[in-house]
Amino acid sequence: MIKKKKKNAYAEVYALGQYIRMSAHKARRVIDQIRGRSYEETLMILELMPYRACYPIFKLVYSAAANASHNMGFNEANLIISQAEVNEGTTAKKIRPRARGRNFLIKKPTCHITIVLKDISFYEDYEEYIYI
Repeated sequence: MIKKKKKNAYAEVYALGQYIRMSAHKARRVIDQIRGRSYEETLMILELMPYRACYPIFKLVYSAAANASHNMGFNEANLIISQAEVNEGTTAKKIRPRARGRNFLIKKPTCHITIVLKDISFYEDYEEYIYI
């Protein structure tokens, strides 16, 4: 009997950062640069980019890789970023007093960032047949 080797459903790990104090638009500018790249290449890119959003994203990618190596036993050299998304979070609102008794609303946006890492060593030879 010939069976096709199945994809491992547990070949993905993720890290989720919620309520990060920055605009989702600014975080997406950085996330779009790293989507689909390898883990090591991503760390180099994030260290060298001049944006403020790079540091929390760097921490999330590093955390997702730590989850992969500790919880699943994956090798960090085989990890790629399969999904990276930024969603808008709640907006913190403050009131700033202005002249003549008026007030001015200060909006502080937050965002939720999700990084999903995939181990490509599971997928390299998945079309190979196994004889049982």
